[in-house]
Amino acid sequence: MGRGKIVIKKIENPTNRQVTYSKRRTGIMKKAKELTVLCDAQVSIIMFSSTGKFSKYCSPSIDTKKMYDRYQQVTGIDLWSAQYEKMQNYLNHLKEINRNLRREIRQRMGEGLESMDIKDLRGLEQNLDEALKTVRERKYHLISTQTDTYKKKLKSAHEAHRHLLQELEIKDEQAAAYGGFVDDDDDGAVVLANGGGSHVYAIRVQPNQPNLQGIAYGFYDLRLA
Repeated sequence: MGRGKIVIKKIENPTNRQVTYSKRRTGIMKKAKELTVLCDAQVSIIMFSSTGKFSKYCSPSIDTKKMYDRYQQVTGIDLWSAQYEKMQNYLNHLKEINRNLRREIRQRMGEGLESMDIKDLRGLEQNLDEALKTVRERKYHLISTQTDTYKKKLKSAHEAHRHLLQELEIKDEQAAAYGGFVDDDDDGAVVLANGGGSHVYAIRVQPNQPNLQGIAYGFYDLRLA
């Protein structure tokens, strides 16, 4: 049984329409490749789906631009003039914007004011006042931020100073408990005591020479009358 004829009209269901487009696009591309190989033909196809997806095929023996050029020669239709004119208009528009910006910059620097009337000068003055206000607000913000940073650093320095004072007070209390001064150096300790009418010096000696490591060392009392 042969397949029934399909009515050629727009497929209303978007999913079915996209599936049909995908299948028939594949078939058209296949036929174009076959024509290129079997008949040595130059084929160029450009397609856009309803969703804007772009597909193209061009025979390997010629690129797309050359195909368009041949099409223009045969049909006499200029494909590039409209696009060139559009690009030229856009370029002129950008040049005009650039000229206006350069003129505005010169005017903001106090140059080229001869061609401006009272209204333009007042507008320029207002713009400069607003710009100056913005710059000052930014400056004050930076000053405030830097001041807060300096305050935090100063507070940290005060805290460190307070901790050092506390450590010194603790060491002074320890020294007072021993009746003198305590040195916590790693190489030795010296305790000085003054009491009872005589001077007592307690000295701990640690040899510095490596060959003297085996010699005993410890505390030695030196009493002076």
